[in-house]
Amino acid sequence: MKPQGLVAGLDLGTTKTCAVIAEARGDHRLPSIRVLGVGTAKGSGVRRGLVRDLEETTRSITQALSDAERMAGVKVPLLYCGIAGEHVAARSSVGLGAITGQEISKDDLKRVDDSARAVNLGTDQELLHDIPQEYKVDSQGGISDPLGMTGLRLEVDMYLVSVQSTAIQNLRKSVERAGYRVAEVVLESLAASLAVLAEEEKELGCVLVEMGGGSTNVAVFRDGKIRFLWSCPFASGRVTSDIVQGLQVTQADAERLKEKYGVAYEPLVNPQEELELPSTPGQGARTVKREMLAHIIHQRVDEIFHLVSQQIEGAGFAGRLPAGVVLTGGGAHMQGVVDLAREVFAMPARVGEPTRGISGLVDSVQAPRYAVPVGLALYGARLRVGSGAEWDGMDRLLAPVKRWLQDFF
Repeated sequence: MKPQGLVAGLDLGTTKTCAVIAEARGDHRLPSIRVLGVGTAKGSGVRRGLVRDLEETTRSITQALSDAERMAGVKVPLLYCGIAGEHVAARSSVGLGAITGQEISKDDLKRVDDSARAVNLGTDQELLHDIPQEYKVDSQGGISDPLGMTGLRLEVDMYLVSVQSTAIQNLRKSVERAGYRVAEVVLESLAASLAVLAEEEKELGCVLVEMGGGSTNVAVFRDGKIRFLWSCPFASGRVTSDIVQGLQVTQADAERLKEKYGVAYEPLVNPQEELELPSTPGQGARTVKREMLAHIIHQRVDEIFHLVSQQIEGAGFAGRLPAGVVLTGGGAHMQGVVDLAREVFAMPARVGEPTRGISGLVDSVQAPRYAVPVGLALYGARLRVGSGAEWDGMDRLLAPVKRWLQDFF
């Protein structure tokens, strides 16, 4: 029997491209997915969230989707694509409006929301997400849904997430060249949060740290919504480069050493343990203390975590995130990364794996590197079961459903 309500998430990272195909299930109250297929391709032609090589990006999309479609036994026309990096910007904006009738109507809400969106985002920037933080009725704040309330003046505090226009255009072009269409481009941190964060964590306050190959993306959640975003150019790729320089090995060998023997918290390593290093005929046989490899990794990850901690403190969230730090992305696979996070952030820490709202081939995606593509599929499922839309009418029906979806963030 052919699966109904297909959704597909595509994560274009610096070191890999990953695709997840799933069947949307549940209803608008509790959407979920059944994972049908997973595909990955090394490399992507993307650096820090920007397409640098159109041909390589198209190749990696084709390979990842072909593998996923072969596993799932289905073809998908539309993809939910993730985007992140330093070109993503976020800002708060306030919208105001007079209430026209005796009580607040949908037209009143739309008018103040449109007012908050009507800001100059800057050259070559387009709006990606608009997330209402809170509404105020006659200066009374803390209101999440003012519909039907009585008052004279309505105000909204909106969090606007924008992205470089050319970044989205080149991403769409790569997907189209591979033979697919983009249903929607979604902030990676938003997508990952669907797959790895509990609602209680978002409500209490937590920080999601996605440790990718080209950038480390940070999202602070509090009272159930995203409150702060930041992207750091230092990430897992920089750790690999440090190993290349420190141990005089090739990039490929450095990546293998990191994945097989890497430890992000130096005290966990036995000082007597030695590793045999890959070598050239000119170098001869070489060994190194595993502690040296751990030291190189520890120093760089420690620097990244301290940069993140400074940003959290500067945004005013120090001591206000009792649910702690959730680490995801490929860099979160390393042994000891949680120990180091607890030490640097001085708060609870855990690795975030996609386990929420998924069934099917769960074992194939139950790792932090799959948080974004699984989250993208979940994002698509929320739209799909919320609208009951068929693929052919998706573009027309997405607009009103997107407004409903903002309630979740």
